Amino acid sequence: MIFYDFFSGCGGTSQGMREAGLTIRLGIDFDPDAARTYRKNFRSARFIEGDIRSLKAKDIAKYISSSRRRRPIVFGACAPCQPFSKQKRPSRQDDSRKDLLGEFHRFVRAYLPEYVFIENVPGLQSIDDETGPFARFLRLLAKLGYWHDHKVVVASHYGVPQHRRRLVLLASRLGPISLPKPSHGPGTRRRKLPSVWEAIGHLPPISAGETHPTIPNHRAAALSERNLLRIKATRAGSTRKDWPEDLVLDCHRGYDGHTDVYGRMAKNQPSSALTTRCISLSNGRFGHPVQHRAISVREAACLQNFPMKFEFLGNLESTGRQVGNAVPVAMARTFGKSILVHYRRYRKAKRR
Repeated sequence: MIFYDFFSGCGGTSQGMREAGLTIRLGIDFDPDAARTYRKNFRSARFIEGDIRSLKAKDIAKYISSSRRRRPIVFGACAPCQPFSKQKRPSRQDDSRKDLLGEFHRFVRAYLPEYVFIENVPGLQSIDDETGPFARFLRLLAKLGYWHDHKVVVASHYGVPQHRRRLVLLASRLGPISLPKPSHGPGTRRRKLPSVWEAIGHLPPISAGETHPTIPNHRAAALSERNLLRIKATRAGSTRKDWPEDLVLDCHRGYDGHTDVYGRMAKNQPSSALTTRCISLSNGRFGHPVQHRAISVREAACLQNFPMKFEFLGNLESTGRQVGNAVPVAMARTFGKSILVHYRRYRKAKRR
């Protein structure tokens, strides 16, 4: 089974699908650093560095024609989620990226892949339910003869050490399809959710602003003396409520919102959802649970289930953004395996 990764970023979905047993044929993204990262880690795949809005369906024909008759194909898409984020919604109602799902549909319509996988923030589903991008996409899938199932899932229930809620869709032209059941949490054999420390506890300590000499991307952002005092005053799993009065920022006085910023992760629980600023102490609960700094790029990658050998290229800000934007590898792997199981059952039923 062959996988094509639209809006691939650095390749979180591709890595999960590869671990599930799919062959990665093509990645598409416009970010140059993500393109470099993808090419380095998926050397046998091809990559198109460009905006999908400027691509024609025929532009990927050469990557599909050689395999089309022999093996089924899977199209995956995780379009940029910022237009649908709760934090961005008030100022981004006219964001042109909202129609990227429609752009993806051009390729689905042209090649009719046996399977489609989509991951995005829950807000993609809730904005303008009847005429919004997700509702339109579902109607277009139905017209093309696809069965589908979709749901807002929690990533920690699929082996990801994060409280990350995402809208996921699986579609198939071969028959009715359902999302895989959770592997972790209540009602499963693994009732304990994966924790931060299970993901990052093996990494050696570094200081704020330091880069480890041998572990790729184990690099942490520097902290001002003031912010170093603030994180030292914050307990693991806690927030700025621990600070003495002289460390409180003026903008936080009398304000109870954004409680996660400057917070520390708890060791024995999943982290909060990583964002594009996941290595910045002031942008979320991204403080290391033990060391006095924000998590490193490598630690963020571990929380996204990337293997240690997966290397990210670019500067500190870019690599952190790539990791935060990625689909968690363990979740993509689970959905990739469910696609393979569905196809095997289809083949078995067809032979009867």
